Amino acid sequence: MAIQTIPTQPFAGQRPGTSGLRKKVTAFTQSHYLENFVQTLLDVLNASGPDGQALTGQTLVLGGDGRFYNRTAVQTILKLAAANGVARVLLGRGGILSTPAVSAVIRRRQAFGGIVLSASHNPGGPDGDFGIKYNAGNGGPANEALTEAVYARTQVLRELRISDAPDVDIDRLGLQQIEKMQVDVIDPVADYAAVMRELFDFDLLRGMFQRGFRVRVDAMNAVGGPYARAILEGELGAPAGTVVNAEPLEDFGGLHPDPNPVNAEDLIAHMQRPDAPDFGAAMDGDADRNMVVGRNFVVTPSDSLALMTAHARLIPGYKDGLLGVARSMPTSAAVDRVAKVMGLPCFETPTGWKFFGNLLDAGRVSLCGEESYGTGSSHVREKDGLWAILFWLSLQGATGRSVESLVREHWRIYGRNYYTRHDYEGIAVDVAQALMQDLRAALPVLPGRQFGTRRLVLADDFAYTDPVDGSVSGQQGIRLIFDDGARVIFRLSGTGTEGATLRLYLERYEADSAKQDQPVQPALAELAAVAEQVAGISGRTGMAGPTVAT
Repeated sequence: MAIQTIPTQPFAGQRPGTSGLRKKVTAFTQSHYLENFVQTLLDVLNASGPDGQALTGQTLVLGGDGRFYNRTAVQTILKLAAANGVARVLLGRGGILSTPAVSAVIRRRQAFGGIVLSASHNPGGPDGDFGIKYNAGNGGPANEALTEAVYARTQVLRELRISDAPDVDIDRLGLQQIEKMQVDVIDPVADYAAVMRELFDFDLLRGMFQRGFRVRVDAMNAVGGPYARAILEGELGAPAGTVVNAEPLEDFGGLHPDPNPVNAEDLIAHMQRPDAPDFGAAMDGDADRNMVVGRNFVVTPSDSLALMTAHARLIPGYKDGLLGVARSMPTSAAVDRVAKVMGLPCFETPTGWKFFGNLLDAGRVSLCGEESYGTGSSHVREKDGLWAILFWLSLQGATGRSVESLVREHWRIYGRNYYTRHDYEGIAVDVAQALMQDLRAALPVLPGRQFGTRRLVLADDFAYTDPVDGSVSGQQGIRLIFDDGARVIFRLSGTGTEGATLRLYLERYEADSAKQDQPVQPALAELAAVAEQVAGISGRTGMAGPTVAT
């Protein structure tokens, strides 16, 4: 074995997005493409690690969601890490670690940081997507200062340092070695399961299954399967087959691993049957997102966060109450109403879990969530799909009430925030950017205008000043807020790999319980018309309607 120095050339476009660098697999399989990005990350960490501490001699966590190219990328990263001074890598067996599990392992083992290999909810397979991101020592996604430093370094990189060692056996638990670096292949579930035992009453959950409570969890052929089987079926005694599509596959078995009613149609169909299980849920590619479903009843992510906040004291890990809550700006204001009644601080952040990390680290919040099927808490620094499923199971066990009953009671007390997201996918980048630029230019003249029965009172491009470190993040989404609290929000997604995705968010509040059972899209049709009037989406994009509405 020897450490080699290999000349290389920069690649354009290696700037990390909302959750790391995501590209088509064909981009990552270019010669030196992955190597360049990882080398720049290691260079930056060695030059400016946290508190001035360099990466050399430290421990990294490594794992991914098992999608195509995961195993090859693991071997490459191990050889780069060994050549760049890393002392030890904690690697999930088979190269597998869910995103929340990476966070849990970093925090429990006090690692320097971790590398997550995932494109989350994006499709997999040879023609699909791949991704890589760095999580810091708190277990959460790297901040913008670090990711921008990595991007700057990608533009000037001229050489790689990599070991020529043979591949290690990533399927065998225990210690191996590359150069002077130890590779410790660990059980990918163990640390995560230990965290779950600290938060939830496993005896309560076992009792539910013993009494015949029926659950269907769709892991969508992704990394959440092994975790859900080990905990739900293994530890809690749920019947075999409770977790379906439980084997991680490189192409997710052809499924689109984004847990919404469109992509998880098999789960929705089962939950609509006369003999439906008591509870249904799905997770995404890297198991950090969740969808909660009752019998013929889908819970929106915004309502999920609000209801979890209202009932958190029923969960052992939160029995002493919450420090505060946070939501991303496009997420509905349902949780704001709960926080106001409970006297809790409520923070509105840009999209991206890294913004929650500062609030969690500073002890300002205990629960946080975003509209794209992500909820989490202070137990890790990522959103966490299986944690949310266990939370909802626990609420049903503690109250004896169904999903639908819990949500309808919540609406009766707090009112209902009708809410939807319309995704316009695959738009030409220049068209999407021009649409947003024109909206920004129109912001000064929009307030005061009347749209039907509503008057527009605020039109802005959301900017966020972090209350912990004072950092400022601008241009985080265009908000139109009306005199009755209704909102229309426009935002370009930062997680796609082809073209641009325009996301349109519509929301209005309904306090009258007699009017809380309308179909969502008709209930928000007036606001959709306002969005079209202001932005001209169909004319600009040539699309008659959204690609997906959730």
